Amino acid sequence: MAPSRKYIDDILARLNFPLYTVQMLTNRHVIVGGGGGSSKTGVANGFEIFELAHDGTKFVAEEVTRHETGPSVVMNCSAYSDNKHSYLVAGQESHCQLYNVESVLVTEDENIETIGHNYNGEVKQRKPKAKQKTDNNKNSKRLKFIIKPSDSVQTDFQGVEPLLRVSRIHPTGKILATGGTDGIVRLWKFPSLQPGHILKAHTKEIDDLDFSIYENYLITIAKDGVAIIWDCSKGKEIRRLTWKQPEGSKYLYKRARFGVIEGEEKKSALYMLANPTGVARKQKSYLQQWLPDEGVIKKTAEFDESLAALAVRNDGRFVAVGTMFSGSVLIYIAFSLQRVLSIPGAHSMFVTGLEFLPVSENHTVTSVAEAAVLSISVDNHVCIHTLPYRRTMPALVGILILVLTLFLTFLFCSYIGL
Repeated sequence: MAPSRKYIDDILARLNFPLYTVQMLTNRHVIVGGGGGSSKTGVANGFEIFELAHDGTKFVAEEVTRHETGPSVVMNCSAYSDNKHSYLVAGQESHCQLYNVESVLVTEDENIETIGHNYNGEVKQRKPKAKQKTDNNKNSKRLKFIIKPSDSVQTDFQGVEPLLRVSRIHPTGKILATGGTDGIVRLWKFPSLQPGHILKAHTKEIDDLDFSIYENYLITIAKDGVAIIWDCSKGKEIRRLTWKQPEGSKYLYKRARFGVIEGEEKKSALYMLANPTGVARKQKSYLQQWLPDEGVIKKTAEFDESLAALAVRNDGRFVAVGTMFSGSVLIYIAFSLQRVLSIPGAHSMFVTGLEFLPVSENHTVTSVAEAAVLSISVDNHVCIHTLPYRRTMPALVGILILVLTLFLTFLFCSYIGL
């Protein structure tokens, strides 16, 4: 059985606005966004960047940048970095805003920290938190970010209240996909934001979309209950995904994510959340693992409540799920969908976003645990949940035990004359 726990130490940060989106910028920098909307409630709109570290006991987060977006709430975002440039796109009402993100090294004793531009384009600065200066830290350097608004394009044109619900940058950084309440998925050349293919297949608002890493796949799901795999380079529909639903029920897809398949070269699996609707709400919800090349379900995991958030780690080893009513977070082994960690009531309200800390060949902050996933919610909290290294028997010990067992068996057989 997977371990369950809830620690107050899981809370990394408490913000002053509801959170709707979370993305990793680097191996140890995360951006979260949200807000209170256009109404004059006094609740800010914008995003914040935190630097993650481990103090030997627990994960900690220090705010690096805060960027306010005026009356526009940040409902979604996507980040891309290469060796030369870093970009961020954020969904703000009916528009997609592009930002250039510049990283600079500053010393600990610099007394002014540039934290970006506000929504009027003015540079905002803030004095950093006071720190005790020592010979060890007075000349140490840290990575800071300067965020500069660039182009903005309208991506949704639905009636009176158009809204961009999801944006995603292709892993190559050459394509941006957007989808909103008008049910149309639009592809844009990136970062120029020049219009590309227009995908018209859904009759209701888009709930989620995602690109595969190796293939040219794009998955789109909407409130019409339809899931479609596209060839994103050609803008052509490849197949629609269907499955045998329980009799008398109707299911809607909530989230979709591609993930690499460990041990198989340049192949992806597709993970989707399916929730029952209407009179069938008392039925199970599902985490599904699909084979996109074949359009079939390979594995499923059942849940007693509706699901709200989904993430797949960059190496494809783990999948995380967030729930709707209990605010719980669960981690699964991707290939088997075996649950390895459960954090009931991680948030006091539904989980709005999940993001794994990435792994790489280099030493990262994730090295202190087998896996670590960030979660956010409209309860204003940023939390982190870690999967401790599971105990395994070293190979040498296993060989020694096997040899000893064979030796004792031989002695016993010799003793009884066999």
